[in-house]
Amino acid sequence: MATTSLPGVGLLKGLGVTLKHLFKTPATQLYPHERPDLPPRTRGVIALMEENCTVCMLCARECPDWCIYIDSHKETVPPAKEGGRARTRNVLDRFGIDFALCMYCGICVEVCPFDALFWSPEFEYAEYSMDLLLHEKGKLREWMDTVPPPPALDAGAVIPAEVSDAIAKAEKELEQAAQQAEQAAKQAEQAKAGDAAPKAAARADEPKVEAGEIDQETYDALIAEGKSERIARSKAKAAYVKKQKALLREVASGAGREDEAAAEAPAPKAAEVHVEAGQIDQETYDALIAEGKPERMARAKAKAAWVKKEKARLREEAESGGDAAQVDTPAADTAEATPEPEGAAGPAADAPAPAEAEPPAEPQKKLADVHVEGAGEIDQETYDALIAEGKSERIARSKAKAAWVKKKKQEQLDAGGDE
Repeated sequence: MATTSLPGVGLLKGLGVTLKHLFKTPATQLYPHERPDLPPRTRGVIALMEENCTVCMLCARECPDWCIYIDSHKETVPPAKEGGRARTRNVLDRFGIDFALCMYCGICVEVCPFDALFWSPEFEYAEYSMDLLLHEKGKLREWMDTVPPPPALDAGAVIPAEVSDAIAKAEKELEQAAQQAEQAAKQAEQAKAGDAAPKAAARADEPKVEAGEIDQETYDALIAEGKSERIARSKAKAAYVKKQKALLREVASGAGREDEAAAEAPAPKAAEVHVEAGQIDQETYDALIAEGKPERMARAKAKAAWVKKEKARLREEAESGGDAAQVDTPAADTAEATPEPEGAAGPAADAPAPAEAEPPAEPQKKLADVHVEGAGEIDQETYDALIAEGKSERIARSKAKAAWVKKKKQEQLDAGGDE
């Protein structure tokens, strides 16, 4: 016969269990008020290090769910060294992962050869719509901040080259920062002691020159040596600033010396004469072309030769002009200083007139000083003679051009001498 329990015994047992656990702490975590303690290598979501991605497309090809979307474009990168070849590289435009399709297998993280994808322990990315689970590279880059650091190397393991280089770079930056801090502290101490005042005055007196122009001699010389235009222009700008500062310092020092202001000014140097480049010395150009030099080198050296000759001509004109201004006219001074005799109505009619001062002789023009417009024709006789001798057409044409220019310059010189 089955025993029957008294009515209400089951209720009392249930109330006993309830009273037993009523005053105990709960075993579960009260999320979201309490965050769970996750293992360090929890697979939450996939984070992207955009700087390491080379758009190799391995992750998108190996993904079994095809949930990775990548877009990119190509850009031309200038050569790292002078004379190198320009190269093209892929630039990442879009990197999106659809976590509504992802099954968190981690194949994309494993096959990435450039360490651009990592597992992040972040798991709070729930949305109210499946369309919002498609996260782009901006959100993936934010998750990269939650990726834990890699585990430490084992004892005796070889440090990778990338890690050692990064450590050396960081140590060098720390040393430079420490040195800058020490220099700042020393300068502060000198400023308190009053030693910084002369330095500040020297910096204030330092002439300021705005860069923008170039020193044409330096530019032409570097181009003639075969340097690239960028290097030649930068060095010519530095040379221009250096010369202008030296000139301003000379002017400032000369203004402070009143006793030396009346001294004779020195002759202008070659660097003080400014000539706008643009023309070429035709004789030099034709000679270099006839020697078989390339056109770029011949034109550069012809420009340098023209600038050099033009500066020499300007210096000669400046020197001749200064000498003519300093020429005294003793006849005129004597006429003003000698008083007229009394009783004389005026100067004697029979007296010989004083000889007028002859103007200074103009410098004789040279063949190189004559400019011929339109150096594009040829001297047909020279051309035919060279072709008959068996010369190549290019050499014959260049020498015939030079001969035509020379004849035209000689005709202009002869016409100027007859006048």
